Amino acid sequence: MTGALLGGALVGLGALALVFVLAPPARRPAGALARLDHERVQERARRDAFAGDPAGAAGSHWLHELGRPFVGALSSSGIELGSLRSDLAVVGRPLDVHVAATVLAAVGAFLAELLVMAVLVLAGIGVGVNVPVLLAIVVPLVAAVVPTIMLRSQARARRRDFRHVVGSFLDLVAMSLAGGRGVPEALQSASEISDSWAMVRIRNALGAARLRGQTPWSALGGLGEELRIDELRDLASALALVAEDGARVRESLSARAGSMRRRELADSEGRAGESSQSMLVAQLLLCVGFLIFLVYPAIKTVIGDV
Repeated sequence: MTGALLGGALVGLGALALVFVLAPPARRPAGALARLDHERVQERARRDAFAGDPAGAAGSHWLHELGRPFVGALSSSGIELGSLRSDLAVVGRPLDVHVAATVLAAVGAFLAELLVMAVLVLAGIGVGVNVPVLLAIVVPLVAAVVPTIMLRSQARARRRDFRHVVGSFLDLVAMSLAGGRGVPEALQSASEISDSWAMVRIRNALGAARLRGQTPWSALGGLGEELRIDELRDLASALALVAEDGARVRESLSARAGSMRRRELADSEGRAGESSQSMLVAQLLLCVGFLIFLVYPAIKTVIGDV
C-alpha cells in the first residue's frame, strides 16, 4: 500500500512538471519587471559577497549555478525570506549558494539513508517498510535545516563583531568632527581607517550613496536595514536629525560610542558567566560519574549478598 502511494505521488509530480514544461503559465509585464529588479539586487549582493570573500568565490560558482533555479522558483512563488537574506548579507554568502547547500545536504542525507538501508538488507537484518519511509522523510528535512542553523550562529557572531566596529567607527567620526571636518567627510575618512569586513561594508555603502546622490546617513540606515543592525539605524536617524550642528553631532556620537561599549562589556560579562556555569555543570557531572564509579562495586556486592 505504501509503495503504491509513493509511486502514485511520483507519477503525479512527473505529470505536473510535464504540464509546466509544455504549457508554462503566462507572464505579466509587471511581474517580469519585478523579477528583473529582484535579479539585479541579487546580482549586486552576489558581487559584494564574492568581493568580500575572493577565496571562497571560486568554489561557489558551481553552487551558484546549481541554486539559481531554486532561487527563481522561490522568487516566483512570492517567498521573501527576509531574516534569512539579512543573515546571508551579514555572513557574505549569496542566497543561491545557501539554497544549493541546503538541497545538497538534503539529497546527501537521503542517499546516505538509502545506503544504510541497503547495507542492513544485505546483512540480513529485517527492516520494515514504515521505518525506511519515515526516515526518508525526516532525515533529509533535518539535514536541510542544519545549514540554516549554522548560518544563524555565524550571523550572530558577525553582528556582534560589527557592533564592536561601529563603536570604534563612532569614535573616529567624533574625532574627525573635532578636527573641523563636515559630517560626510568625517564619515568617509573614518571608514578608510581599517580594512575589516565591517568597515569595507560601511565604506562601500557610503561610496554608493555618493554616486547615487544620497546622504551618507541614509546609506548607513539602508545598510542597517539590510544587515538588521539596530546601531546603524539609530546612527542614521541621529545624523539625519542633527547633521547641521557639528557640536551636537560630536556629543551624540561620543555618547552613543560610550553606550555601545558599556553594552558590549555587559554582553561579554554575560557570556563569561554562561561559560563559567557551563564549566561548573561539567565539573559536577564529572564528580557524579566518579562517585558512581567508586560506589558501584560496593552496591553490586551488597545486592549480590542479598
